[in-house]
Amino acid sequence: MATKSVIRNVNQHVGETVTIGAWINNKRSSGKIQFLQLRDGSGYIQGVVVKSEVSEQVWDDAKSLTQESSLYVTGVIREEPRSQSGYEMTVTGIEIIHLTENYPITPKEHGVDYLMDHRHLWLRTQKQRAIMVIRAEIIRAVQDYFDSNGFTLVDPPILTPTSAEGTTNLFHTKYFDEDAYLTQSGQLYMEAAAMALGRVYSFGPTFRAEKSKTRRHLIEFWMIEPEMAFTDHEESLQVQEQFISHVVQSVVKNCRQELETIGRDISKLEAIQAPFPRITYDEAIEFLHTQDFDIPWGEDFGAPHETAIAEKYDKPVFITHYPAGIKAFYMKPDPNRPEVVLCADMIAPEGYGEIIGGSQRIDDPQLLEERFKEHDLSMETYQWYMDLRKYGTVPHSGFGLGLERTVAWICGLDHVRETIPFPRTLYRLYP
Repeated sequence: MATKSVIRNVNQHVGETVTIGAWINNKRSSGKIQFLQLRDGSGYIQGVVVKSEVSEQVWDDAKSLTQESSLYVTGVIREEPRSQSGYEMTVTGIEIIHLTENYPITPKEHGVDYLMDHRHLWLRTQKQRAIMVIRAEIIRAVQDYFDSNGFTLVDPPILTPTSAEGTTNLFHTKYFDEDAYLTQSGQLYMEAAAMALGRVYSFGPTFRAEKSKTRRHLIEFWMIEPEMAFTDHEESLQVQEQFISHVVQSVVKNCRQELETIGRDISKLEAIQAPFPRITYDEAIEFLHTQDFDIPWGEDFGAPHETAIAEKYDKPVFITHYPAGIKAFYMKPDPNRPEVVLCADMIAPEGYGEIIGGSQRIDDPQLLEERFKEHDLSMETYQWYMDLRKYGTVPHSGFGLGLERTVAWICGLDHVRETIPFPRTLYRLYP
């Protein structure tokens, strides 16, 4: 009886007869030989059917197979240096599970809207599968870094009575008789967790009701949000660059074949090693003025500004010390210059924009209360957050990484919609 295997593990069965559950990715024929391009989710392999070496039934079954038909295929695994996987199967048996008719995504070109309407099937293509494998490796590497460096995973709520940065771009809902919102960040809750556990991180979905349809924006996306007690701004920056270096190098090490499949220039990723360059907001403004950008001090950067700055570097770059007026209420002012805050945005190279935003948080209860008043925030609603400063306040810092933008950068994708299995964009809720 043949051993059951998956394509990823055929290297363990050279010279053996195995059975693989698979789909037909593509097929071609050369007279008396049929070449079946097989996929099973774990990888790809070519199955070779030689007419003179199989029964008439097996030959006819192979001829009847169509794109995305499902089958159990049995054969002998052999090494084949010319194939992408390095292995090939000499087919001896076929058991058809289902013959597919008129599969809607063919090898021809399709428009983006058409592919998005068929996202549930588009995921089966080689490039999209590779992106999902890389995404999974990024998630694994994220958790590996934090789990190996003394952080505890904590899950903040998705339904919240308040927002971290104002309710303008939040999805409002009713929580029985109360107003509630889908979270845009778990940060405030992670600060509470850090006061209990020291170093924590969350990893979950977040939502922005922002009516933006740029290539960098999704309505639903995933965030990694670490918070660290007894940690200042400088130490937080060191954690961030070590963290990103670890994630990128894990992908380079474990997903080289997938990176090659999507045509990524791997040498650019191999260069992503800490430390990362840093410039202040002031320096960024001065540089942008030399590049003919008419941007006044005190205005936030947009995509063109970030791209211009990033083009100077082959690594991510930190932009630090933004004006307090354009940053969130909880960011700690620089003691030497209170009009700017101890914060940083990490800008990815190659025009992918901000992938991390972080800061040292305000730990002075009196200053935080002043910020509440300045931002017209309800003391009653945020009382629990004030309690963190009232009962054992400490210096603490944290940051947030947007997973999908990070996937887009590491994969070298033009649009963030390909970074998540089923993207939610301004005009798309299907499938």
